Amino acid sequence: MELRAASWNIHGDRGGDGRHDPDRTAAVIDELAADIIALQEVDAPLLRELAAATSLTPVAGPTGWRHRPGYGNALLTSARVVRYALLDLSQPDREPRGAVDADLLCHGRPVRVLATHLGLRPGERRRQTRALLTRLAATGPSPTLLLGDLNEWFLWGRPLRWLRHHFGATPKPATFPARWPLLALDRIWVEPRSALQALWRHDSPLARCASDHRPLLARVGLP
Repeated sequence: MELRAASWNIHGDRGGDGRHDPDRTAAVIDELAADIIALQEVDAPLLRELAAATSLTPVAGPTGWRHRPGYGNALLTSARVVRYALLDLSQPDREPRGAVDADLLCHGRPVRVLATHLGLRPGERRRQTRALLTRLAATGPSPTLLLGDLNEWFLWGRPLRWLRHHFGATPKPATFPARWPLLALDRIWVEPRSALQALWRHDSPLARCASDHRPLLARVGLP
């Protein structure tokens, strides 16, 4: 038994061509064929539209930024949502940030998911990563997935070292920028590490132009 999980920064539904096209974004989500999808830079009206188009259940994680209703993180899932909570990762004088912490039943098996989008400054990301690791220390369903745009391009930086220590070494396909990916800003981490069966970047003509990030996909074994 296994699940497919994905993470994608949809850039507010603005593609590389500058167009807003919810139908194109929904088509890429359909291509992913994932049980769990973490989205970043999504607002409430768009999340409702994507949920209706894909027949997936939405879980909103608004951070209240840019005067857009419900703007922030979100989950779309075919699993049953058992519980969810919002974690505030905001730092003073910086863009509000947060995470969705959800317990799901996927194919009848319990799964915990944290979906996030970290800040742009190194010190900000260090504090946010420590908060996430504290949250992960609390017991919950297994496996546990951490998905999102970590905005961490310093491969030697402390956030990635701390996450590798917690989760184990994990593949890191480049996802940004979408046209010629060079940086592994988007990540999927799985605990236990043995549950991660495969991890790859989703490459399709639509995915190359629908956002400034490519989607990231993982196949995870369920106990």
